[in-house]
Amino acid sequence: MITLPAEGVVAYQPIGDFTTETDVIIADATIAYQRWGEFRGDPQGKNNVLLVEHALTGDSDAATWWEGLIGPGMALDTDEWCVICTNVLGGCAGSTGPSSPHPDGQSWGSRFPAISIRDQVHAEYNFLAALGIHRVHAVLGGSMGGARTLEWSVLFPETVCYACVIAVSARASAWQIGIQTAQISAIVRDPDWHGGDYYSTGTSPQAGLAAARRIAHLTYRGEQEIDERFGTMPQAGENPLGPFRDDQQRFAVQSYLDHQGDKLVERFDAGSYVTLTDSLNRHDIGRGRGGLNKALASSMVPTMIVGVDTDILYPYHQQEHLSRNIGNLLAMAKIVSPVGHDAFLVETRQMDRILRNFLTLTQQVPSPDELAKKHGLFNI
Repeated sequence: MITLPAEGVVAYQPIGDFTTETDVIIADATIAYQRWGEFRGDPQGKNNVLLVEHALTGDSDAATWWEGLIGPGMALDTDEWCVICTNVLGGCAGSTGPSSPHPDGQSWGSRFPAISIRDQVHAEYNFLAALGIHRVHAVLGGSMGGARTLEWSVLFPETVCYACVIAVSARASAWQIGIQTAQISAIVRDPDWHGGDYYSTGTSPQAGLAAARRIAHLTYRGEQEIDERFGTMPQAGENPLGPFRDDQQRFAVQSYLDHQGDKLVERFDAGSYVTLTDSLNRHDIGRGRGGLNKALASSMVPTMIVGVDTDILYPYHQQEHLSRNIGNLLAMAKIVSPVGHDAFLVETRQMDRILRNFLTLTQQVPSPDELAKKHGLFNI
């Protein structure tokens, strides 16, 4: 019997002591999660669980950040499917992260270890096991959530029947590491960072976090969209073309980016931002597996690959590489949008079509386990 919280309510699942890839123990770790739709089926076998993975600054409230895609009659139809979304290990929305209490009563702060995408997936695997769920119909997610989805398909193919990997690459490119390291640098150079131990100081590196978000947001949106929206317009009532440069006299795009930075500061922890951004720098599906193409070819989980034609952060050629080399390609889809990387979050009509197609294919194409059972290789 699987016991889940009420729909849309944040719940907290202890997973015990968690050991990272680099053998650091996170004591008494907890994973926060939400669910929509009723669980049906066998927790050890065929069931209706869809595990949704959030992006860098997302959380377990997938029905909000994927608004219009999760609910009755929607693409992820909660009359049919049980949608579960966790807050990633290292996050700041209920799961154990740098801002969480250490066993000594203080915040983890700088004592919180570096974690990898694989660590995040291992923690989520432990979370599902703690719930009593040992198989899911599909895992799906975009950006950092796509990296986690890809790792799920390679780490635990016996647990995942199908996967939908959106707007991500097989590994972090040098450009991605560079732009992400610049964001980390903006935070750790803030005088209020205090080496990551600012939680008891009464201050936080808000200026650094806002600067990091401004850098990041330019990679989340398309150059065409940004230029069409703002061009060289000044912010209303300000003059950036005066005789001296003045921080209070901005172009409209500067005001827009300032707003994005301020919004993130209100809801996100700088320590989590550094930890999770660093985990993206460590993303490499081929590490320890004989290289990218060998690792991808080893994946027998039927996988849909989705990319955005104007994505600056994870260019579409990276999804083409995934589709050419993944061991069991279910389908390939392209989001056409001037928005850029964030299109998988804002192009609801296109994502609706893609996700409906994905789930239709999962009900038409047998999973590796079903094929194995059919040929009598093992029993489920």
